[in-house]
Amino acid sequence: MLTFEPLTKEALPALAPWFSVQTTTLGDYSLGFRLMWAERMGTEYALAEDCLLLRELMEGTYYYDYPLSRAQDGGAVGRAISAIEEDCRDRGIRLRFTAVPGEEMPRLALRYGSDVQISNSRRWRDYLYRAEDFRTYAGSGYAGQRNHVNKFRKLYPDAEFRVYTPEDEADVVRFLRAYDAGQRAKGTRLAAAEMDGVYELVPRIGKFGLCCGLLFAEGTLIGLSVGEVCGKTMIVHVEKAFRGYEGVYPYLAQQFARTFCGEEIELINRMDDAGDPGLRKSKLQYRPCRLGDKYTVSPVRAIESLREQPVLRGERLTVAPLRDADASVYARLASDVERNRYWGYDWRKDHEGGMPDDAWFFTIPRTEWECRRELSEGIYLGDALIGEVVLHRFGYAAQAEVGARLLPEYEGRGYASEAVRTMSEYAFYQLGLECVEAKCFRENERSRRMLLSAGMRPCGEDERYFYFRRTPAM
Repeated sequence: MLTFEPLTKEALPALAPWFSVQTTTLGDYSLGFRLMWAERMGTEYALAEDCLLLRELMEGTYYYDYPLSRAQDGGAVGRAISAIEEDCRDRGIRLRFTAVPGEEMPRLALRYGSDVQISNSRRWRDYLYRAEDFRTYAGSGYAGQRNHVNKFRKLYPDAEFRVYTPEDEADVVRFLRAYDAGQRAKGTRLAAAEMDGVYELVPRIGKFGLCCGLLFAEGTLIGLSVGEVCGKTMIVHVEKAFRGYEGVYPYLAQQFARTFCGEEIELINRMDDAGDPGLRKSKLQYRPCRLGDKYTVSPVRAIESLREQPVLRGERLTVAPLRDADASVYARLASDVERNRYWGYDWRKDHEGGMPDDAWFFTIPRTEWECRRELSEGIYLGDALIGEVVLHRFGYAAQAEVGARLLPEYEGRGYASEAVRTMSEYAFYQLGLECVEAKCFRENERSRRMLLSAGMRPCGEDERYFYFRRTPAM
């Protein structure tokens, strides 16, 4: 499994090489954005294939960002995605990518085909502007901004915009505290969280190589902007000013662009509007050249297409949903701890206080089915329940794992291998899987022979397991 750790401000400097080489225009993949928001969003990180993997837990659901390759290696990114997929399989986590840049969507479209859910929420798209437009405010579309700038210059002829130095930190903190009073008055968690992030950012402006400019008028600090160069894009993380100074925001934005956005900077990213009507109106008035799409991509596993459990016919057996009338028989199958030591699950970890009633054992397979994590079916010989066959660990490359167990009096007659073959063929020809996998403990010789008899082929081993797989061609 991948090892994820909290993405703290202390951890970020060591991860700077992964952020600094990114060329996407989205602010989510910048160091400053992560400094401001990672701890507030509960972001975690892991490293795999020399790629930085990020994920957030939001309302009980994990969302994975698109992998960041330090070497800009597309092959490494593909392997990192595979590592995320396998980690989700191992943990039983539904895979969801978030903030996927538009330029990376073809890779995911080819990877998952039509078996994917895609969204692109308007509220989280970044606003992108031509840097030249902000440097000049030229043309009729920027007449309003030019008028505001001229008004500001007339009212405050002594105004000065200058580059931040560490000696300015105390003045900046005083300015932010005064500005913050108005922000907190809005009473929104997002506004408060943003200000908390700004306070984290300011002491690290120099350490993280950020661009910061300060605007003074009448001897007072009245505004500041903080940005970060990512490729040919300037990401504006912070833009704060006292609105009592008429025209201050257009003037501040232009001065920042003129100071920090040289000819090599083509775009300015002024981030999203979070669905705020006033903020959206303001951002649109600056005439964005386009919006930076952020796709949420949720690959659909084969089991999620099922509306009901199937009934399958084998040579001698029927594989079908477990019946309430068989609760006592299933409880005998599932509760035998000694016989089930090779099944990979001990019911006692989920139940305390002695032996549960028979019906309790049904809650496990039925809950797994309702969550579409596992397809557990009874193995029936005539009308008698004799065992269980399971298709689980559904993956994102059209694969799943199969397993079977029998009551002791029915072992040794080939029933388990028949059930595995029946379930595997259903997986191939009804669910459209490309591979069915299996494993058994090295010391479980009976299971090894059963899997071979079911048509599974050895594909590897380690100190604990023998591994098997089967494809439709086998």
